[in-house]
Amino acid sequence: MVCGLGLAMTHLSPTVNAWVIAPDIMFWMVIHCFRIFLKMVFIHLNQVSKTYGSETVALKPTSLTIDPGTFTVILGPSGAGKSTLLRMINGLETPTTGEVVVQGQRLSSRNLRRVRSRTAMIFQQFNLVGRLNVMTNVLTGRCYYRPWWTSALYLFNRQDMERAHWALSRVGLTEKAWERTDQLSGGQQQRVAIARALCQEPTVILADEPVASLDPISSEEVMGLLREICQQDGITIVANLHQVDLAMRYADRIVGLNKGEIVFDGGPTELAQNERTLNTIYQREDIHGGEGLEVATAY
Repeated sequence: MVCGLGLAMTHLSPTVNAWVIAPDIMFWMVIHCFRIFLKMVFIHLNQVSKTYGSETVALKPTSLTIDPGTFTVILGPSGAGKSTLLRMINGLETPTTGEVVVQGQRLSSRNLRRVRSRTAMIFQQFNLVGRLNVMTNVLTGRCYYRPWWTSALYLFNRQDMERAHWALSRVGLTEKAWERTDQLSGGQQQRVAIARALCQEPTVILADEPVASLDPISSEEVMGLLREICQQDGITIVANLHQVDLAMRYADRIVGLNKGEIVFDGGPTELAQNERTLNTIYQREDIHGGEGLEVATAY
């Protein structure tokens, strides 16, 4: 038995102690082992690209594999293709070429809902309903587990409520559960968005510029919380950032993107020791425009 398959083998000769595998059996061996590999990798982008219209290239052909339980930051200036790459992972953007594999499943219209049910998303502008209370916003993370009509009527069961209370406790906002969401600060609203993501019981959280709208103190709190969730809960985090200093402090791995292509892939220490690579990610005009300004002054 090899890779779970019984193999038909042919003996070469009575005097030669060797075996050969029939070509058709070898083909199915390769297919079966490849399927096992796909289940082992967590997220795999295989030569994905995105072109809008006939000329605007948002992302050049890119391959990227993300391991489970890691904190990966996609780093780069505005317009580098960060959001396009991130949104392909849960099907918010459809690749022009290539394929996306999430937990062994090739992303398609047939399995999109199933993949999204375990792939939570955090947005720069929070995407909360301000007039609703915090608890109701968090409970919307349970929509994938409920019939559509119960979610539309905000009908949730005891298990949903317990999960929402746990999620709010996890982000330190239990006392805000019944307040209107639009009465909270920006940092608190982003923590509500994280609680909503946790309520979804995800295996991966995608964070699209999660601190771009926050002050420095709130940014540190949100990044620290995401790092803690990754380490303690084993949830894979993939976040887009343009602040190099935050990426250096919180990421396990940094993928540098510029003009739609990967120009760096490594750890924070490796990036810190290579100023030339940093300059490749943030070209002179990017730094003058404000992108990467914190690290530009540090170097």
